[in-house]
Amino acid sequence: MREYLLVFCVAAGVTYLLTPLARRFAQRIGAMAEPRDRDVHAIPTPRLGGLAMYAGIAAAFLVASRLPSLQGVFRYSDVQALVVAGGLIVLLGLVDDRWGIDALTKLAGQVVSVGVMVLLGLQILTLTLPGVGAVSLGPESVLLTVGLALLTVNAINFIDGLDGLAAGVGAIAALAFFVFSYSLSSGQVTGGLAQERISAPTLIAVVLAGACLGFLPHNFNPARVFMGDSGSMLIGLMLAGAAVSLTGQFNYSNLPAATAFPVLLPLVLPFAVLAVPFVDLLLAVVRRTRAGRSPFAPDKAHLHHRLLEIGHSHSRAVLIMYFWTALLGFGGVAISVSGGPLPVLAVVGVLAAIALVLSNLGRLRAVRSAR
Repeated sequence: MREYLLVFCVAAGVTYLLTPLARRFAQRIGAMAEPRDRDVHAIPTPRLGGLAMYAGIAAAFLVASRLPSLQGVFRYSDVQALVVAGGLIVLLGLVDDRWGIDALTKLAGQVVSVGVMVLLGLQILTLTLPGVGAVSLGPESVLLTVGLALLTVNAINFIDGLDGLAAGVGAIAALAFFVFSYSLSSGQVTGGLAQERISAPTLIAVVLAGACLGFLPHNFNPARVFMGDSGSMLIGLMLAGAAVSLTGQFNYSNLPAATAFPVLLPLVLPFAVLAVPFVDLLLAVVRRTRAGRSPFAPDKAHLHHRLLEIGHSHSRAVLIMYFWTALLGFGGVAISVSGGPLPVLAVVGVLAAIALVLSNLGRLRAVRSAR
């Protein structure tokens, strides 16, 4: 755990220290977010915070590669694939943040970045199903990996509409992945290569969490800098990489019989952790398609916009989104730790009721003020 804490601090520290430099660089080259009708910020704000996040991630991986207890992780291609693919997607985001590119060109760039990740060896090779065991995938593994990665990248990109929202949601999701994969690597999986195999997503998740939290002090309302597409797409790619490394490259049927329930969890956890951005993405696609517009056409009807419309402040809307993400993500992790879903589901139900009350406080205040 000390090694993970060290690389977490490296990622957070480097990102925090380099973000002001990324901010000044954005101002110098004109990568500014000008206020638009669908935006909530009122003044031009520098983008390119994703550059500092990528530097923090790369620095943390470099330190991890020098630690004896984590060196074995780099015998596999997971981390190397993410570093290269992450660099490509950050460059794509930089171009979009500075000059702007159309949706189809951006999607093509995302496909290229994810394709490089797959070519370098990070893809879903197996799926473990209860009663069936590990099912090896053929050529369809590439399509499944690319589809999952594109879904995650654009889900995070779509929710990046309020100060601190994408960074906070990314940190919470990464921490949930870390807790689950660490519980496997430290308690249920033993010996040699299996230990190193399952440690790869653990390392990816903790490094991403550090980068997100290192950037958050600069980005929380009122934000002094935005991460831009260079940051939001990087978070999505890293989360997808952690999910692929966790879900598709380890045979969970080898776990003891007492842990049979978690066999399903690796398949569900990525969607539970990212349920909020996934739901927002799905609603946006349906809403825009029904209106006869492109699914990538921007609007001001995302979940966070709706929270603002019913009377929540900027910070409260962000915190509500944090709460829902943590509730779903860590609820799924708690089920795996407890060994059974019923006690955890009861607690999650109570917390969900509390979240619903908090989410509707703004609506109640709006009705009272109207009276």
